[in-house]
Amino acid sequence: MARRYDSGDAKRRILAASVRLFLEKGYTNTKVAEILKEADVSAGSFQNIFHTKNGVLTELIGMMFGMQFGAVKPLAANVPSPAYIYAVETALQLALTELSENLRDIYVEAYTFPAAAEIIHRSTTVELQAAFGAYMPGCAESDFYEMELGTAGMMRGYMARKCDQYFTLEHKIRRFLSMSLSAFQVPEQERGQIIAFVAGVDVRAEGRKVMDALLASLSVQFELKEK
Repeated sequence: MARRYDSGDAKRRILAASVRLFLEKGYTNTKVAEILKEADVSAGSFQNIFHTKNGVLTELIGMMFGMQFGAVKPLAANVPSPAYIYAVETALQLALTELSENLRDIYVEAYTFPAAAEIIHRSTTVELQAAFGAYMPGCAESDFYEMELGTAGMMRGYMARKCDQYFTLEHKIRRFLSMSLSAFQVPEQERGQIIAFVAGVDVRAEGRKVMDALLASLSVQFELKEK
């Protein structure tokens, strides 16, 4: 029988168990019953806090995006414009989905489930306006939100497509940035400079650091007690 925990402790336990299972088995293949067993919480506690597995995903994706944004800051320090920050962040996200098929599953599902996708859209809209407002001075926040819906579709499509010898991660990043930076009216010469800058970043290694930081944070904050 599951133990009783206060809502805050139960939430932390559920998140910790979910991340472990999602990374081990994939989001799609993880069952709520497995989360309950790993977290040692009742079905009632789970439903009161998250309602569904998608509710856990919505909470988790906010944490993961926070980790991504934090990782990009030192990589894009002293760059000529915020557009470089956007380029590195999107390249890092594409790299993360190549670390494992289970990570790909988490990200693709996040871009698919409406509540999680809306978190992505809203946070990215702010980033887009900061990065490209100078190139598109006539655009309001709502315009950037609408453009985010389009570029998010591109991102989801590229994340879902596994790299191979013909469509390498470097090729995928270059193609995505070429199209997205063009959509945001970055001049051609500057687009080339930004893409060259990103090519000099080891996004695979940085992606691993992001996941290590997430797991370390969870192990400190949400560590499951011995049953």
